[in-house]
Amino acid sequence: MFDLDRFIQDCRAAVREDSSHKAAREVLARANSDPAAILAAIGEPTRAGVTPLHKSDALTILNVVWGKRMTIMPHDHRMWAVIGVYTGREDNIFWRRVAGEAGLIEAAGAKSLSERCAEPLGRDVIHSVTNPLGRLTAAIHVYGGDFYGVKRSDWDTENLLERDYDFALHRRMFEEANAA
Repeated sequence: MFDLDRFIQDCRAAVREDSSHKAAREVLARANSDPAAILAAIGEPTRAGVTPLHKSDALTILNVVWGKRMTIMPHDHRMWAVIGVYTGREDNIFWRRVAGEAGLIEAAGAKSLSERCAEPLGRDVIHSVTNPLGRLTAAIHVYGGDFYGVKRSDWDTENLLERDYDFALHRRMFEEANAA
């Protein structure tokens, strides 16, 4: 049985024990080994969106629900993260900065994340996310810091140039996915 309060306590203890992603990844891997239990506790996703489950200076835990065939542009977190898909699938493209080209990125790899994963992302990772499915995909995201309090970047999808992260734009993208 997945107990959200216990999960949050375990993640907090993991971050106190180890400031890297490793201990938090173990907590998420244990929880995500039974995706049906997470669904039973959190509920079947019905709308695309980002729901904070816990927020502090040292740790943010979000429930992220990707809309059907939704794509979000390249962005960074500037802190480590661990992603645990508990229903559906998300496809990540990883990007790297182009040497000598201020603010420009190029594709550097890709990885598909499915149910039961607990995938770590380093603090400097830049990635874009696509839900390739015709149904909602949901994941618990654990971040090693205050996700909402850090200056971050996203990249224009057309020219791949860096700009300040725009929370309002990202919220609109989730609402547009719900309207589609």
